[in-house]
Amino acid sequence: MAKSQATFMKKQLEKNRAKKKEEKEHRKQDRQQNSTGGKLEDMMAYVDENGNISSTPPEPKKVFTPQAKK
Repeated sequence: MAKSQATFMKKQLEKNRAKKKEEKEHRKQDRQQNSTGGKLEDMMAYVDENGNISSTPPEPKKVFTPQAKK
């Protein structure tokens, strides 16, 4: 009797593992189908001179470079 219960439990555990694996694969496929694409440009954030976060890059500033005297 103990042997049949042990094999029954092993079969149940294996079924549970297979079911969890199948559900995990299903969730993975759903995420892949519903993903927005996660492009690098969409994920970038910029900080302006006031410390505010924005999605647009700041305008390049012109840096004053003194001319060397001859």
